[in-house]
Amino acid sequence: MEKDLRIKSHVFSDDARKAPNRAMLRAVGFSTEDFKKPMIGIASTWSEVTPCNIHIDKLALKAKEGARTAGGAPLIFNTITVSDGISMGTDGMRYSLPSRDLIADSIETVVQGESLDGFVAIGGCDKNMPGCLMAIARIDLPSVFVYGGTIKPGKLDGKDIDIVSAFEGVGEYNKGAIGDEQLQKIECHACPGSGSCGGMYTANTMASAIEALGMSLPGSSSNPAETEAKHDDCFTAGKAVYQLLEQDIRPRQILTKKAFENAITVVMALGGSTNAILHLMAIAHCAEVDLKLEDFNRLQERVPHIADLKPSGKYVMQDLFEAGGVPAVMKLLLKEGLLHGDCLTVTGKTLEENLKEFPDLKAGQQVIHPVGEPLRKDGPLVVLKGNLAPNGAVAKVSGLKVKSMTGPAKVFDDEESASKAVMANQIVAGDVLVIRYEGPKGGPGMPEMLSLSGILVGKGLGESVALLTDGRFSGGSHGLVVGHIAPEAQVGGPIALIKNGDLITIDSEEKLLSVDLSDAELAVRKQTWNPPALPSRGTLAKYARLVSCSSKGAVTDSFEETVAEHPVHS
Repeated sequence: MEKDLRIKSHVFSDDARKAPNRAMLRAVGFSTEDFKKPMIGIASTWSEVTPCNIHIDKLALKAKEGARTAGGAPLIFNTITVSDGISMGTDGMRYSLPSRDLIADSIETVVQGESLDGFVAIGGCDKNMPGCLMAIARIDLPSVFVYGGTIKPGKLDGKDIDIVSAFEGVGEYNKGAIGDEQLQKIECHACPGSGSCGGMYTANTMASAIEALGMSLPGSSSNPAETEAKHDDCFTAGKAVYQLLEQDIRPRQILTKKAFENAITVVMALGGSTNAILHLMAIAHCAEVDLKLEDFNRLQERVPHIADLKPSGKYVMQDLFEAGGVPAVMKLLLKEGLLHGDCLTVTGKTLEENLKEFPDLKAGQQVIHPVGEPLRKDGPLVVLKGNLAPNGAVAKVSGLKVKSMTGPAKVFDDEESASKAVMANQIVAGDVLVIRYEGPKGGPGMPEMLSLSGILVGKGLGESVALLTDGRFSGGSHGLVVGHIAPEAQVGGPIALIKNGDLITIDSEEKLLSVDLSDAELAVRKQTWNPPALPSRGTLAKYARLVSCSSKGAVTDSFEETVAEHPVHS
């Protein structure tokens, strides 16, 4: 007798009382035979608002075809996306991080509300991936994630360019290094088609991390968007969910502490985005895995940075794909004893078993350095602590010559006023630019600051001006930038108490972020401090009142913390 794979949908598949439920499904194309099959959802993030997602409608159809071929009864449903590249530097950026949790909530709502038995989730832009994985971890039904894939590099004057070239071009334009015509050329050539931003920015970082977690098919994170291989990824993912149902393999069997250590290791080796720390913490929270900021520093000390990838390096994800892709990098790390090879994956095999089926890095490739000749002997993502960040802050130090800096604070309460000061040449070498009230609650929404970091780099100030914030940085940001400062200003963290001229020290080797103020002085300043008002209506108002500290992943369902901060009175 065949195993019944209808682990959830059986509630209305056979019962005579559920004839009305089945009638609704017949209207969308179900046959009598389909009610004997497991219902497999295809969570699509298709949208025309960003090149990262514009092709995902076709990928969803391939996943549906794969699920049906395997024996399932598939249904496509959609969720939202926000384009970080388009919203960057505008008030719209405040909606980017909240969209991650909305995506997770919406997928959970449909999968649970429709009693689906398993699902494929397909993501493109930055917050899609952690949002999909958060839902997968919460629901714990057989699931596979598929990345929509990277964009091709743009071409200009014989060189590869990308979206970060455009952000940094604004700084070059402001400095007078380029004119209107060259800036427009960069604008017109930076994004040549479908797919997510091309460097080792947040989308490609999280795609690589999810493959290392074991929640996507081997090789799928580095297959570019506009390839047959990406269509194959989706078709195979649809089949894979059916196989996971047959084997009763659930995400939480895959999402173990060792799997998260594998993901962190790959992110460190590739020189990934600071956002990976925030998102991996959030996914671990949903999977009920005890992951802490200290785990990132522990692995940072033993994993070398070996990938010469943008934003601090030369190459893009397409180049990594051509060099052998993420599996070839993981094979190298496994040989060096840096990965746990015995972790289960969505193939039903272990990580080590999967990697045996892939070739090593191609001979002569320049993207990945040998472990013995790294770009940096340890990882480039560093968690800093000190009296300015008691709960932690995150710095990305790849490519930096400057290891430490002490300088006077120039303090701004929002990104816009800071950007105007930079463009007006009011920020000079040696300054520590502090932007606060941009955290998860205070933003609200913890906006990224690629516009500002890009301008600083374009003006030649990337390593001589430190940029500190309780907000976030894009995976495309580089330079002397420190984000995720916690506690944030909105809840009275020390960053709220800084004044112009206070001396701030950033030391990546000592993992220190401090201000030259005594505890007594900070306490005196705290007595006269009052938080700014939060929005009283709408999505951001809800988000500000629910969201946890960035040091805990900025999640919106950590009620032990948020109830204490915002007691509910009857």
